[in-house]
Amino acid sequence: MDPSSVTESDSDTPQPEQAPSASLAAARKRPAGPVLTFPEEFEAPRWRPSLGRGFLVGALVILLILGVAWGAGAVSLARLSQARSLVVNELSIATQAVSDLDRALLNQETGVRGYQLSGRVEFLGPYYRGLQDEAIAVERLRRISAEPLREVRESVNEITAYADTWRNEYARPVILWMGNPQGPEPPATQGQLLFNEVRQALDQQRMSLNQARLESERQLNSASSAIQWVFGWIALGLLVVVITAVFLVRHAVIRPLARLAEEARQVRAGDFQRRVTAGGPRETVELARDVDAMRRRILSELSALQKAHEKLDEQARDLRRSNTELEQFAYVASHDLQEPLRKVASFCQLLQRRYQGKLDERADQYIQFAVDGAKRMQVLINDLLMFSRVGRLGQKHQLVNCEELVEQARANLALVEQETSARITHGPLPQVWGDASLLTMVFQNLISNALKFHSDQPPEVRIEARREDDMWLFSCTDNGIGIDPKYADRIFVIFQRLHTRDAYPGTGIGLALCKKVIEYHGGRMWLDTDYTGGARFLFTLPVAEGADTAHD
Repeated sequence: MDPSSVTESDSDTPQPEQAPSASLAAARKRPAGPVLTFPEEFEAPRWRPSLGRGFLVGALVILLILGVAWGAGAVSLARLSQARSLVVNELSIATQAVSDLDRALLNQETGVRGYQLSGRVEFLGPYYRGLQDEAIAVERLRRISAEPLREVRESVNEITAYADTWRNEYARPVILWMGNPQGPEPPATQGQLLFNEVRQALDQQRMSLNQARLESERQLNSASSAIQWVFGWIALGLLVVVITAVFLVRHAVIRPLARLAEEARQVRAGDFQRRVTAGGPRETVELARDVDAMRRRILSELSALQKAHEKLDEQARDLRRSNTELEQFAYVASHDLQEPLRKVASFCQLLQRRYQGKLDERADQYIQFAVDGAKRMQVLINDLLMFSRVGRLGQKHQLVNCEELVEQARANLALVEQETSARITHGPLPQVWGDASLLTMVFQNLISNALKFHSDQPPEVRIEARREDDMWLFSCTDNGIGIDPKYADRIFVIFQRLHTRDAYPGTGIGLALCKKVIEYHGGRMWLDTDYTGGARFLFTLPVAEGADTAHD
């Protein structure tokens, strides 16, 4: 596709800038850098204590201390748990069982004595209930397995033996005699003597229980004190470990790193010749060696950078001189070259009008070629000047309404639009920040291409815009002959044409100019290769802060 060109009058051509003065060049020249020398590389000592190994040893010591503390704490907790279990479980059960046994035997003795004195059978109720309670209490005492309660458990046999003797020699005979009074009545004094032995055994059992209680309390207090001592030593050990760790970290890490940081700050301040060293563990020494190697590398890079700056300054001076020459050439091309070119074109046109039909056909053809060549040369020069001015003349940027720009481009192409019966429409278009004349030229070139490369159908052109993040995406769609996707990059190259000049007129600079204008405004431009109904050009422009999003 051959984009159309837009010409510009010679009056807009700027005067060439003057070459930069010697004082400006001297001011832009960089001062010479310091003489860079490279001292001998810092060699670390062959052996240094390793910080990692020190931390490993410290960790092992801490683990050992914690292991010993954990073991001692576990043993103390086990003793405390055992003592608490003895007091809470075994001792309470034994106390309750001893009390139940004492009450059961007393109920038996009271019931037999009451029956013997009153002769009433209901007084034997406590006796028989006491037998049942005695059996239950004896069974509970015999199930006690704690070592401090061994005497309490063994005294049960002695108590039951005395109780059986009292029942066999006194209680049962009294009950039998009261039911059938034959022979002499068993004496009450005998029953008292026999039951006194039972009482003595019960008193001895209670004494054993009290001793067991005292022993359990002693064990509980001892286990509790041991726990307190263990945790106290653990806290003291941890405090010692923390203090030792702080001292070692300060001595082995903080001080060497502080020294290294101080030397690094001196290098940063500009003393590049200062060698970076550090003491302490092997890691800090190796770090100092790496920092010193980095310093040496920076010195090398700085030396190369100074040389590159000197070369860059020289190239910048050459570039400024070349730009001055190019501006002078542009001035000559826009004024001095176009003046004789206009004269050649004018006299060729005079020859064409005066001698048209008076010379042979070949002479008329030669004159036509000369006129056409002069006109095309004028168009090419104007297009080149326009292309070179984009982004160089400091165009005035302001907030512009894209809908107004499209309407201005349509007004410029009103005659072509009418001749081709074209239908040009647009959706809501935003306000953007840019140069109104350059952006109008973009829309005009795109619409002109759509009208030029139309198909058999009347041209239809649609311009739309939508926002994508911080950019506006514009599209210009037509129903023309379209563009082969393989030429998507070629069409934006200056003077690249896809058709002969006889088929479609133009210089081949229009789309290249549009792309340069869009890139100058901070966007990009490309061909939509997925669109097959004609041609669709897409380009982006930055969103202007505070501007209207679109105009309905």
